[in-house]
Amino acid sequence: MDYKKSKAPTNTVTHNLMDFCKDTDNIYESVVIMSKRANQISQKIKEDLSNKLKEFASASDTLEESTENREQSEISRYYEKLPKPTLIAAEEYIEGKTYFRNPAKEKEEL
Repeated sequence: MDYKKSKAPTNTVTHNLMDFCKDTDNIYESVVIMSKRANQISQKIKEDLSNKLKEFASASDTLEESTENREQSEISRYYEKLPKPTLIAAEEYIEGKTYFRNPAKEKEEL
């Protein structure tokens, strides 16, 4: 899922814990799934931001010479306004858009 098009809220939302348990029957397993997904989203956002900011970096910049570029600050503000990765991951999980599997449970079923 594209994090830029996510409809996740930008601030904290209270959820019913049972909404997280319905797929796994275990709140802790659900939290681990959302945590791992949030880490994936966070890495993707960080890579995208780094790639966009590399365009503005120059080899001759020193700490004294660096000046703030208007486009660079606009890009930074855009990424600051995005929902946090944990909120995106929770929204994806509740909507059923997160793929997960538990190898331990698969072995038990065999």
